[in-house]
Amino acid sequence: MTYASAVDTTTYGEYRVPDTPGPLLRFTGRLGTAEHPAVAGRYHLYAGWFCPWSQRVLITRALAGRTDDVSVSYVDDRRDGRGWAFRTEHGPDPVNGFALLREAYEATTAGFDGHVSVPTLWDRTAHRVVSNDYRTIGIDLATRFRDERPRTATYPPGRAAEIEDLDAWLGPAVNHGVSRAATDPVARRTLLDAFAALDARLADRRYLLGDTLTEADVRLWVTLVRYDVGPNATRAISPGLAVHPHLWAYARALYRIPAFRDTTRFASFTAPGATVPAWDEEVTR
Repeated sequence: MTYASAVDTTTYGEYRVPDTPGPLLRFTGRLGTAEHPAVAGRYHLYAGWFCPWSQRVLITRALAGRTDDVSVSYVDDRRDGRGWAFRTEHGPDPVNGFALLREAYEATTAGFDGHVSVPTLWDRTAHRVVSNDYRTIGIDLATRFRDERPRTATYPPGRAAEIEDLDAWLGPAVNHGVSRAATDPVARRTLLDAFAALDARLADRRYLLGDTLTEADVRLWVTLVRYDVGPNATRAISPGLAVHPHLWAYARALYRIPAFRDTTRFASFTAPGATVPAWDEEVTR
């Protein structure tokens, strides 16, 4: 087993997203193509317990019934200038034996100078990164494998447009806006207006699109579960998610689904001293 040395910002500095030309997420391959056929056992997911974008993919992987088909390993919760690494707390890289996730990127593109991120999807057969685009990795896990096993179809073709329309609103307002809301009054107002609108929307429906659990719920929920122990840990944004009773009940109901609960490790993203709300409290909706 190969592990990286301890996080050392004195020696390596803090990690900085490289200011290099081109898109932030360099790898955008898709499953179900000639280059990367959707074959069980061929792919490995590098993820982070702390990361909402990783959790989106992990939830979809579970709901789609792909936990035996696409393996997963986890980088350490902290990084220095070397980027994400494998350490004893979450175990080694079982596929390549890399100590640093950067090694997977450099094995794919020699001299790689871009951003190293999770989730990252690795092709065991081609020995290269397929994608580090969390959005399309999730969609592909939900849609590109073909068999008859029981699963939750989180991205049905007939509802894709509705899911993406919601994401055009909730992505900027909630998923991306929440990190600025404690210090930016505009971001805070936008976020709280979105929470109020979601609370009203969920007053008479089980999920965001009615009675069907979809990718829209997955995308929103990973921000909700982190809200009161991360961005709002000091209650600088609001008194807490519970002030929106329908939204809070909806979030707790999703937590009772194993795909959501089992991919959540509060210790990886809870701010020091923050109290984790009563996510296990039973709710009737």
